[in-house]
Amino acid sequence: MTIEQQLQHKINNKTKPVGALGMLEELALKIGTIQHSLSPRISKPHIVVFAGDHGIAASGKVNPYPQAVTAQMVLNFVNGGAAINVFTKQHNIGLTVVDAGVNFDFDVSLPIIHAKINHGTTDYSEYNAMSIDEVNAAIEKGRSIVQTLFDEGCNTIGFGEMGIGNTSSASLIMHHLLNLPLKDCVGRGTGSTDEQLQRKLDTLEDVSKLHELNRYDITPHQLLCRIGGFEIAMMAGAYHKAAELNMIIVVDGFIATAALLVAKQYNKSIADHCVFAHCSDENGHRKMLEHLYAKPILQLGMRLGEGTGAALAIPILQSAVAFLNEMASFESAGVSGKE
Repeated sequence: MTIEQQLQHKINNKTKPVGALGMLEELALKIGTIQHSLSPRISKPHIVVFAGDHGIAASGKVNPYPQAVTAQMVLNFVNGGAAINVFTKQHNIGLTVVDAGVNFDFDVSLPIIHAKINHGTTDYSEYNAMSIDEVNAAIEKGRSIVQTLFDEGCNTIGFGEMGIGNTSSASLIMHHLLNLPLKDCVGRGTGSTDEQLQRKLDTLEDVSKLHELNRYDITPHQLLCRIGGFEIAMMAGAYHKAAELNMIIVVDGFIATAALLVAKQYNKSIADHCVFAHCSDENGHRKMLEHLYAKPILQLGMRLGEGTGAALAIPILQSAVAFLNEMASFESAGVSGKE
């Protein structure tokens, strides 16, 4: 029997009706298949939050909150005051914050990973967001961060982000890679009004024309170079490395899934390593999940980012593994199965 068949047999023979644990059974099968084990485990789960600024946000054309909020939220993460801090602490999940490209000079003693590629990207409504060298540097740094955590015993990882304006970059990535109209990809982001949302859509339509995002011959590197963010590029590299290391990847919301779509251009089978934490309330995320044939674990109407959905989903993964490893079988419990 294949490992999937062996796992399914083990799941079906627990002391319950077949399928009675619903999605937990699907998750147990997926995790066991990823790890190629009948006794999979979740070891040192961790969330990495990548923070970066976007040049276009300085203009206020796509964001109601000022760009300075990115740096302020990084300090909030360090001080333990954000939602991601609350959830990772509650569930005993590791948390690492990365300065991928915030437009602020943090004190070198701040307990974050200081991986700044630049002080925010260039305004992509006028120029390319970053150079190819910057894309390469961001991807490689994302890969090295994941390697370090893996070497420390982590086998389950989720990625979050912080960056004022990054829903715009994610929408443009979705627009290009899924070949969908921008109106189907652009959402409110961080609390835009109807008027601000329309200005955001109009601005991004102009950006799409400037960078010829309707073309099919744009490489993933070129796409990041034109309209990406340092945190998105770093996350794409992190996804790629996590898949190479056969880790369980917990995909968060809209921006995290956009970064996965980019990573998938480098590795078509990367989704085989992924579980999808939730369906974000951000416009477009459901379409991304449908494109990936992904079934989200949670549906909570969240659209915060920071990896919060992944942090809430990891305990469910732990429950899936626990029932598979610890629940009695009909035979071991002396319980009669179905005739």
